[in-house]
Amino acid sequence: MVNRSLDYLRNIESYFPSWYGTDARRGLSSYALYVRKLLRDDDPSKARSLVVEAGLESLSLESLGWLLFVLTDDAASQSTVTEMRRFISNRVTETAGAATIASSYSDGDYLLLHSNRRADAVLLEALVVDQPDSDQVPKLVRGLLGHRTAGRWSNTQENVWVLLALDRYFQAFESQTPDFVARIWLGEQFAASRAFQGRSTDNVGLDLPMQFVHEISGDAEDDLPLLIQKQGQGRLYYRVGLRYAPVDLSLGPADHGFTVERIYEAVDDPADVRRDEDGLWHIRAGARVRVKLTMAAPSRRVHVALVDPLPAGLEILNPDLAVTADPPRDSNRTQTGRRWWDSWYQHQNLRDERAEAFTSYLWAGVYQYSYLARATTPGAFVAPPAKAEEMYAPETFGRTKTDRIVVVVSD
Repeated sequence: MVNRSLDYLRNIESYFPSWYGTDARRGLSSYALYVRKLLRDDDPSKARSLVVEAGLESLSLESLGWLLFVLTDDAASQSTVTEMRRFISNRVTETAGAATIASSYSDGDYLLLHSNRRADAVLLEALVVDQPDSDQVPKLVRGLLGHRTAGRWSNTQENVWVLLALDRYFQAFESQTPDFVARIWLGEQFAASRAFQGRSTDNVGLDLPMQFVHEISGDAEDDLPLLIQKQGQGRLYYRVGLRYAPVDLSLGPADHGFTVERIYEAVDDPADVRRDEDGLWHIRAGARVRVKLTMAAPSRRVHVALVDPLPAGLEILNPDLAVTADPPRDSNRTQTGRRWWDSWYQHQNLRDERAEAFTSYLWAGVYQYSYLARATTPGAFVAPPAKAEEMYAPETFGRTKTDRIVVVVSD
């Protein structure tokens, strides 16, 4: 049966229906070469010819993953492999802790049951074999794990390919049962030690107060080194983060995975809201204001929270309350590049001091979110930056600058 299957795969092109497009044909040919490799029937010459004939730009990323898997250990294909590595690396979108791969497909690719998660998984498997020391390998793993919903991915194809890729990763990096001691030094100061034995999902945290860091750094001009050591067998995973409070209330915008902008608009009378040359917002007391946030994500994001703190002189108008007048129409609709959605978020909270919007999955694109507020208290107030972040990877975030607002009785 295996020999008959191999004969079919060697001549896969002769079995294509006439109406299959070029992209689908190349994808199936690449997949056939990958399966032959798994069955120890290598054909790097055919794989290399396919790359040369089509060109890297004309091959899907899934096809490139399958072909890289075939060519990686072929001596005659190393120049081609080098070009493929560069091409794939340029399409990896990385954050501080995770990575995804930007992919696009033609109309005929439904024949291959394509999906974004499957493309990530195919390339992860190829990279584990081709570049096991690449920093992108563990990041792709984390990216795939972050895209689960209720412990699984979107469909059967994604589930199977992701599990195959993660199994490949496990066999390469997790085959040894953990039995090691992890130690941490900050400068020359020993900070912590912990033994890990057996497989577990437990994690251990160590919080070091900033005062401790300041005391051991002293007046040193050089950066204080952080040393993490593992002694024993098994793989150590760690995350280093810094939580801090700014000393200055006037913060500038920041883009570390999201871009966020905020404006205030008049609702009933255009004269109710104005902004002077210095960026100071003037709002008439008693006026209704629409707070409009624009959030941009350069690539797919998961478990996203958009939070806008309210300046003390404003109060949110909750449209679900009977005492709130009907708001003017503002559908928060946005074009994501795939389809129109009435709202991008799955849930929102309108609280006394902030507005929040959440979604478990966010496509790359530009999104808007708005809510109504009323200027209730005259005075000068600070509007802290609005912030977007991945809740379980807060190092991926973005914020607006600090705004200042004056609520005036008449202006």
